[in-house]
Amino acid sequence: MSNTINHDREAIAQKIAYIMLKGFDKHYRLFQNISASAQERFNARQWKEISQANVDRIVMYDKRVKETSAELLQYLSDTIETDALWVQVKRIYIGLLYEHKQPELAETFYNSVACRVLARDYYHNRYIFFRPAMNTDFLKGARRTFNSYYLHQDSLEKIFTEILTKFSGEDNWHNLVADVENILPKCSELISAGGKMDANFQIQILSSGFYRNKGTYLVGRIINGIRMQPFVICFQHDDAGKLYVDALLTDIEHIYTLFSFTRAYFMVDMDVPSAYVDFLHEILPRRPKSELYTLLGLQKHGKTLFYRDLQHHLDHSYDNFSIAPGIRGMVMEVFVLPSFPYVFKIIKDYFEPPKDPDRQIVKDKYRLVKNHDRVGRMADTLEFTNVAFPLDRVDQELLQTLQKTCESSLEIQGRYLIIKHMYIERRMMPLNMYLATASDNERDHAIAEYGNAIKDLAAANIFPGDMLLKNFGVTKGGRVVFYDYDEICYITECKFRKMPPPSSIDDEMMDQAWYSVGANDVFPEQFSNFAFPKVEQRDIFIKLHSDLLEAKWWRERKDAIEQGYQEDFFPYPRSERFSLIE
Repeated sequence: MSNTINHDREAIAQKIAYIMLKGFDKHYRLFQNISASAQERFNARQWKEISQANVDRIVMYDKRVKETSAELLQYLSDTIETDALWVQVKRIYIGLLYEHKQPELAETFYNSVACRVLARDYYHNRYIFFRPAMNTDFLKGARRTFNSYYLHQDSLEKIFTEILTKFSGEDNWHNLVADVENILPKCSELISAGGKMDANFQIQILSSGFYRNKGTYLVGRIINGIRMQPFVICFQHDDAGKLYVDALLTDIEHIYTLFSFTRAYFMVDMDVPSAYVDFLHEILPRRPKSELYTLLGLQKHGKTLFYRDLQHHLDHSYDNFSIAPGIRGMVMEVFVLPSFPYVFKIIKDYFEPPKDPDRQIVKDKYRLVKNHDRVGRMADTLEFTNVAFPLDRVDQELLQTLQKTCESSLEIQGRYLIIKHMYIERRMMPLNMYLATASDNERDHAIAEYGNAIKDLAAANIFPGDMLLKNFGVTKGGRVVFYDYDEICYITECKFRKMPPPSSIDDEMMDQAWYSVGANDVFPEQFSNFAFPKVEQRDIFIKLHSDLLEAKWWRERKDAIEQGYQEDFFPYPRSERFSLIE
């Protein structure tokens, strides 16, 4: 009898494992198809289709998880929650991943389906992939991850001509010869700076381009023995639809900015994602692999790695979670682990006036940002449910504050504080705190960046809503980034108005507006007084960005967006661009 039960359990476990892997394989096939077609959309300059494809790719993961979960529930019904069964499922699933090209992603998909089907808190589960089971080193796909070129064999000119023609043929260029001539001096400088040419000197280029917005990028590195120099070739289209090389990035900080946590997910055609992540991590060691996976559109596995990084950090640190420094928000409670470079945000149970007390609206705003092109000016967010924090690492003041303002999102189980829903973002210095201690040059740069951030957001059809400096952060590279999304909306939803003049002195003395104000009305001329209580800072802002105080400027941006115009965003300084096309 026991053998029969074991045999039946084994058959059921095999079926579950096959259903789960079939669901993942379908997901990645569709994911890869969308990514692979990015070059075709780019060449055809289908900018709206590019934006829609990015949204489709973001939401497809949850669709496949729901489909796979539904199939399992239909197949298994009452037997699905036995511990012995799921121990076998995991063992069989691991066997199926042998020589799989995306085993780490398949493990994350397994976790997503198992947690959805079993409806258990992850920390009670003994049969999900808390740690990776499969090694991704040296996986080989159907094509090479990168191509290598040897200067011992060919001239630098011939190598870069081959790189460009391999990327997009010979007939798609505005002036291929001029592009190569632009590249050669900077590349020659890199080679000279690397010292004597080693026997292992080579130029390596990732096989797929990185597609985002209206730009495309080839990522490479120069290997000279043990020395390595990364570079990125940046492409644009001219008015006739021909390609040209707009820039060659060699400054490592510019490359970090290109691949920052503030950009929408790149479209990259990858057979073996882990190999692309390894390549990127070697040239960008400060960028954690969790962010690199997210950068490539694989945000669910990025979340998995982030959580593992957090647990590892907790095991090797001693500080406590505490209330984040700065001005407390009216919608979110924010806390930090000082030694960990992220902030943790929980929606409050009630909002202080004049905020709209609707939790779902806040969630919708954060989802809007997740699906939108962040143009380097909005921080990416990781959304988590049922996160366990060790109680002995939670500061008492923080715990009491959370119990007072976020009680519905909390649960204490044994030694853990369970947070049922939260957002996690990269930590930045709030702009108001940065300005309080900034030098004159730092102040001027930050205020200029604040205005530039608002303009970039406007070009991407985003109105921040709440323009207070505390809602913007300063990155280590000095860029200003928006990160508070509860009042965000589309520019096209706003009505930008000029304030009517008061009809009398009594109007001016009134505590409230002497004119009617609709729900979506925006009065730009109020921005500087609202954002900059300090006169010297306000004067700098007005000097640099007076156009932002004019309703006309905003209406022009709105009209352009409604007419289908899409702005160019260059994630590198203008000084890095080659001479513009004549």
